[in-house]
Amino acid sequence: MPNRNPIVTLENPTVENAEAFVRDALSERKALIIIGNCWVEYRGRASSKLEPGERIVMIKEDGSVLVHRPSGYEPVNWQPPGCLFQTRVTENALQIRAVRRKPSESVRLFFDRVYLLSALSLVDTGEFSLYASEEDMQRAILIEPSILEHEFKPITYEKRVEPGFVDVYGIDGNGKFVVVEIKRRTAGRAAVLQLAKYVDSIRGMVNREVRGVLAAPSLAKGVQRLLMTLGLDFKPLDPRKCADVLKRSETKKLAEFFKEK
Repeated sequence: MPNRNPIVTLENPTVENAEAFVRDALSERKALIIIGNCWVEYRGRASSKLEPGERIVMIKEDGSVLVHRPSGYEPVNWQPPGCLFQTRVTENALQIRAVRRKPSESVRLFFDRVYLLSALSLVDTGEFSLYASEEDMQRAILIEPSILEHEFKPITYEKRVEPGFVDVYGIDGNGKFVVVEIKRRTAGRAAVLQLAKYVDSIRGMVNREVRGVLAAPSLAKGVQRLLMTLGLDFKPLDPRKCADVLKRSETKKLAEFFKEK
């Protein structure tokens, strides 16, 4: 890759110099980070006003805008991609106006002091792969039990037993109670022994046959034999498949929300 300068910065500029810097960066479709004392006015589907404070503003290459406070991960103001920008100096303040046409809305950012400007020419071609946590895998089983086993019906989750908490507790198609232990990564000997303790505890509480199921992407070497010895089952469960279940569920909820509207 040829030598390039991906980041250009300007510290403590005048508002006039800041306006020229921002205007040039936006015209070249660069990403921007602006740190300074600012206030925000929004007009569109509603209206809002953010009083002055020292904040971090990000304007991305796709025209999205995010206004962040010094703490917290969520922006206090934001605009989605596709904004058109206008800049000017008015009443000794840098003004950046971000406009969307559909829906018609705009946000105006005002800076009377700018501490740092950064124009970014970044290259990002890496693919993003979503992998679920054990909690996500648990939620996916509760939403779509068939990903674990056909005709499995969850009863509860995080069931308290003497050794700890059962991840998912339910009934299979034959009416047997099922104790499910979930592992996000390759399950080893410790996971099997933990499941066995949970199953023994449940057997002491009910008058019905109890199965133990270890749900994980894969098993460590020698673990399958231990499962068979203890009379436990293994069900391969891919975290990516669980992530897909959660994604479909959220998409469905969103569609139903807009349908109700």
